[in-house]
Parts: sequence; C-alpha cells; structure tokens
Amino acid sequence: MLQEFGIEYEMTIASAHRTPKKVLEYSQSAEKRGLKVIIAGAGWAAHLAGVVASQTTLPVIGVPIDSSPLKGIDAILATVQMPGGVPVATMSLGKSGAKNAGVFAAQIIATCDVKVANRLKVFKVEMEREVEEKAKRLIVMTAVAAPPRVAEPAAEAVPAKAKKKPRRRRWKKKPGAAPDQGPTS
Repeated sequence: MLQEFGIEYEMTIASAHRTPKKVLEYSQSAEKRGLKVIIAGAGWAAHLAGVVASQTTLPVIGVPIDSSPLKGIDAILATVQMPGGVPVATMSLGKSGAKNAGVFAAQIIATCDVKVANRLKVFKVEMEREVEEKAKRLIVMTAVAAPPRVAEPAAEAVPAKAKKKPRRRRWKKKPGAAPDQGPTS
C-alpha cells in the first residue's frame, strides 16, 4: 500500500520479547531517521506496537497477526489494550488490517504532503469505481441466471378450506378398571 501512495518506507524484523534492545533502538531513533509513522505487526502476545509507542512520539499503528493457536484473539487484545498515554491505533486482524494500516499511515502523512493526499483521493475514487463495476456484473449475472418472470393473469380467489384439527382421543374407563391407568392391552 505504501508504494501505491509513493511513500518511502523501511522494514525490519524485531521482537518485543526476543530482541528488546533492537526494538528500543529502532523506536528511539525513528524520528531522527525521518520516519513519520510506524506500523508494527505482531502475533501471539503482540506487545511490539505498545513497546514501540512507549519509546517514540511518532504515531504507531498496530496490526494484530493471526499466527497463534488462539487465531489472533491474543494479538488483538494485546495490541488494543494500551494504558493511557501510550496510544496505538489498532487495525483489524490479518491482511485487511495490514492494508488498512498502509492506508491509515498514508492518511497521517497526507496531512502535510499534498502528493500523498492527491493519491489518496484517487485511491478512494478507484475503490468506489471497483464496487460499482462489481455491482454491474452482479446485475448482469442475475439477469442471465434467472429469466424474468411473466405475470400470469389473476385467477379468481377461491377460499381455501380450513383443515380440521385431529380429534384428541380420550380413553374411556372400563368398568372395574383401576383409576388413572390409561389404556390397557
């Protein structure tokens, strides 16, 4: 997504738990390196975005990744549940979350970059056009799949006969039978 908007970026692999020094160095030097926003994707305990946000004043976007046996629920909770003063903009789980992170980063950068702002406008128009094209194809497919119904002449309304409820069978007591025994064979 960042390439689509003409945004230069850098990528690295780091872990809040396994390479904490690398995460701290990366976060603390990000602004000096000219970064405007940081996207942090993490699975399992997913503390990466929070640790990064605690070490910089840049906006941090967290993308929970569904890589654990819990199918990403743990990553969502770890990314979204941040203490006051350490904000992380949390996206949805998986690929759509990663795409939204790129778009959101572009929207942040677009506040001070006209070229990116214009590319975002084109992106939004293109998304709308794609949806309209899909809608047109659906209408065409529906028209081909089901021929139009021809209205039949109205027949005289004939009232339907009401069905009778089945009668409930009651057992008669036989003379000399004990009370409340029901039917006997």
